Amino acid sequence: MATRIIDRINELKKIKNAVILAHYYCPDDVQSIADYVGDSFYLAKTAKETSADIIVFAGVRFMGESAKILNPDKKVLMPDMNADCPMAHMADTEQIAKVRSEYPDAAVVCYVNSTAELKCASDVCVTSANAETIARSLPNKHIYFIPDQNLGRHIARSVTDKNFIFNNGHCPIHNDIEEDELLKVKAEHPQAEVCSHPETRECILKHSDFIGSTAGIIDHVTHSDKNEFIICTEIGINHELTKKNPDKKFHYLGSKCVCSDMKLNTPEAILNVLETENNEIILSDEIMEKALIPLERMLRLGQ
Repeated sequence: MATRIIDRINELKKIKNAVILAHYYCPDDVQSIADYVGDSFYLAKTAKETSADIIVFAGVRFMGESAKILNPDKKVLMPDMNADCPMAHMADTEQIAKVRSEYPDAAVVCYVNSTAELKCASDVCVTSANAETIARSLPNKHIYFIPDQNLGRHIARSVTDKNFIFNNGHCPIHNDIEEDELLKVKAEHPQAEVCSHPETRECILKHSDFIGSTAGIIDHVTHSDKNEFIICTEIGINHELTKKNPDKKFHYLGSKCVCSDMKLNTPEAILNVLETENNEIILSDEIMEKALIPLERMLRLGQ
């Protein structure tokens, strides 16, 4: 990365009181220049707590929307407006209304990987890091979990006193990880511990030694006495894993574990929005007010 780009980004951050947030799945050079790097829950909390006037969110659109909802008076900029999350759109308000009519006491638990519209129709948001904690804390017997059925099914296996209703949604990156490929890599590296994200399917999770969010995987690996790991999540996590664990070995499952949307975030794109202040997240006051309720409930219950 050209030094002039880094220098100009740092200069503009000071001039405009801007902060850069980046998800673990962003390219290495973006994580290197970000002020804060983390998973969805950490970044949501950081967005809520920042004193910056401008938030540049290197991630996908639902993350920028969440930051705007939590910070209505701040300017939230996306390096590339085409960076979206297919799973965020894999539920709809009509189905939510149908489930509510069938289960009047149901809590609609919405994975934060969702559109602002879906958040408005939900009771509480969750991330992969806090979904189990929040599900357990709810008084409701019935839980409609949207939009990711893989995470929902994983939580349901632990929270057995609730009746889960699942939505037909998934993360294409995690859902496409194949059991045969995992078994092949396990055979090649029999001493390696398997760490998987709960957005993967049960056929992957059943072979896993550790299941957790991106931040959870990083923390587990860092504190583990093992030296070799098979990582079943998006390959961008490798930047933080190797940074914190330079002497440990990591194996990934081929080219499928790459989110092309996350890779649209580049230093050049960050510089462009800092200079132009284009790609601003704009939401109506009504949407922000409604979507704020489940997001703030998540921050409260997910502690």
